[in-house]
Amino acid sequence: MFGKDAAGVVVQAAADGSGPPAGTRVTSCAGTGGWAALRAVDTTDLAVVPDGVDLGAASALPAAGVTALQAVRRLGPVLGRRVLVTGASGGVGRFAVQLLARAGAHVVAAVGRPERAEGLSALGAAEILVGSQRPGAPVFGVLDNVGGALLAECFERLEDGGLVLSIGWASREPTVIDFEEMRMKGGVRSLEPFAVAAPFGPGIGYLLQLLDRGGLDPQIGWRGPWERVGEAVDALLGRRVPGKAVLDLTA
Repeated sequence: MFGKDAAGVVVQAAADGSGPPAGTRVTSCAGTGGWAALRAVDTTDLAVVPDGVDLGAASALPAAGVTALQAVRRLGPVLGRRVLVTGASGGVGRFAVQLLARAGAHVVAAVGRPERAEGLSALGAAEILVGSQRPGAPVFGVLDNVGGALLAECFERLEDGGLVLSIGWASREPTVIDFEEMRMKGGVRSLEPFAVAAPFGPGIGYLLQLLDRGGLDPQIGWRGPWERVGEAVDALLGRRVPGKAVLDLTA
């Protein structure tokens, strides 16, 4: 769960010459080791951090940012189309809102509590739904980070030809869909389980370019030194962090 993302300086370059040289600032994604002083990373899953980008900000991008990026691309063209993002206050959700808005979508952001909606309008959300509120009109696409009953409701609100991507399962509840009812409504709607795919490097590189140009906000909701790791974990598990938490490790 933890330690996927990290940013730092290359200490030893890849023996096959595939990665950047020692001394290069990079950010990366791997299954583990992000909370260590040193870790080895596949060179296809890292990207060089531009000089003007803070390493802490860069470290917030890989897993959540690339997940959102790949999901938005899977939806296809969204210019002028209504797209719903559930769990929009989380790491993936906040990146998805920004990327969809950049692509020209009419973004509908759904959150569980009013305080979780903070900042979403500034990121590009055209509508914000809180709690049990649901879209008043059909949507072309859904990026669902919640699952459970909400996923079923999202599927029901798709327009003909629409697509739901099931990205996360924050609700920890089963999803039950009445497909017979959907058949009675007519039209064609799709639902897919979504999983981010390696390599991460190209996606991270693209997001870093946006960040460097001021076109992306890393949405760091908590930042502190390694010594406060317990506080960071508690805040994350208690859903008190809007976006990402960043820990700074010093040599």
